Amino acid sequence: MDLLTHLAIQIQEQSPEKVILTMPIKDEHKQPFGYVHGGINAVLIETACSLGANLHVKPNQFCVGLDLQVSHLSSAQQGILTVIATPDKIGKTRQVWQAEIYLDEKQKTAVGRLSLLCQNK
Repeated sequence: MDLLTHLAIQIQEQSPEKVILTMPIKDEHKQPFGYVHGGINAVLIETACSLGANLHVKPNQFCVGLDLQVSHLSSAQQGILTVIATPDKIGKTRQVWQAEIYLDEKQKTAVGRLSLLCQNK
């Protein structure tokens, strides 16, 4: 089972300009106090940015994360998280993407940025 399936992350939109993922909050996504674990925000941001970045490279290349930054803005306990990722810089060997996470498409709960290295397989 892959990570997206395990965490119930669904791809809603995937293009070189924007990636949108959704994930319904479940008990297994929460830390002991009942709030979404911060690591889930990191997974959502890195996944969305990586999916988008890999649409910009040749078939014999792939992109991997180098630096992930996440700022947690507000907590979430139930509902659907939506992450929207867009590119800031698309280079030949490096890319930078930013992402925002929303609870039920209204409240911004986290923001992040991922720098990626693009290399040959």
